Amino acid sequence: MAIPLGVNLSFCVKRWVTPELWAPLVREQLGLDLVQFSFDLVDPTWPDALLTELAADIKTHTARHGVRVHSAFIGLAHYTYSQLLYPDPRVRDVAEAWLLRAYRFARLAGITRVGGPLGAIAARPDGVEADEIPEADYHDLIARMLRLGAAAAAAGLTELYVEPTPLRREWPWTIAQAQRMAADVAASPVPWKFCLDWGHGTFAPLYGSYRGRMSAWFDALGPSVGVVHVQQTDYQYDRHWDFTETGAVDPAEAARLQRAAGLADRPVFLEVFYPFERDDASVLAAVRRSVAILAPAFA
Repeated sequence: MAIPLGVNLSFCVKRWVTPELWAPLVREQLGLDLVQFSFDLVDPTWPDALLTELAADIKTHTARHGVRVHSAFIGLAHYTYSQLLYPDPRVRDVAEAWLLRAYRFARLAGITRVGGPLGAIAARPDGVEADEIPEADYHDLIARMLRLGAAAAAAGLTELYVEPTPLRREWPWTIAQAQRMAADVAASPVPWKFCLDWGHGTFAPLYGSYRGRMSAWFDALGPSVGVVHVQQTDYQYDRHWDFTETGAVDPAEAARLQRAAGLADRPVFLEVFYPFERDDASVLAAVRRSVAILAPAFA
C-alpha cells in the first residue's frame, strides 16, 4: 500500500512565502500534491480582514495547481515560546488564544487539521531536568487541550495533533506519557492524535541507542498516530537535514516500519529547515532531490 507523501512548507519560510509561489513549486518542481502548511508563513494574530484574504489565496492557488493542504503546523516561530506550559498562566492563556486564532485561519483556508508541540516548562536554576513535568502543569495542559478540542469542533476541524519532542521540559517525551495523554483527552470532541517525527523518537542522548526506535513508537501508539514527519538525522540531535545529507534514516526501512505497524494510510511529510542565508537555488535542488529519494520508498 502506498503511503501518502507530502512536504511541510518549512523550507519555504522567508523564501516562497505565498501560495502563488509555493503551490506551483510543490506541484511542478517537486511533483507532489500534498502539503502541510506552516504558521511560519502566516501569523494567525494578524488582522482578521487580512487573514481572510490570505486564506482565500490558499484555497485559490492550491485548487488551481492541484495541491491539497492536509494540515497546518505551528512552525518554528511560535514553537520558540513556552506556549501552554509557560510558568505564568496569563501567558498560557495567550498561547491558548493563539491556537484558537490558528483554528479560525485553518477553517477559512479549508484546512481541517492543526497541530504541533504544545509547550515547555521552565528550566530549573541548577539545570537538573526532571523525568516528567509537575502534575499540576500536566493537569492544566489536559484541561486546555479539552477546551481546544471543543473549540476545534466549533471551527469545523476534524483532527488535532500533538508532536512529542525529545525534551524533558516538554510533554510528552516518552511513549508512556503519550499513552497517558491519549487516555486523558479521549473525551475531546475533536480527536487529539500524535505526529511522530523521525528526529524525535530516535534521539539517542535521551532514550539510548537501543531504546530510541521509531518502531516502538509506531507499535505502542498505533491508532493514535495521525501523521509522520520524516527527516535525515544522525540520532544525536533533531537535525531536520534533507536527504542529500548522510545520516541514519533509511527511507525504505522507514516505510517498511510504518507499513508493518499498520500505518500505511498515515501521511508522511518531509520536514527540513535551512539557514536563511543559504541561496534559494541550492535549497530547491536539495528538496527536489530529497523527494526523489523518498518517493520510491513510500510508493
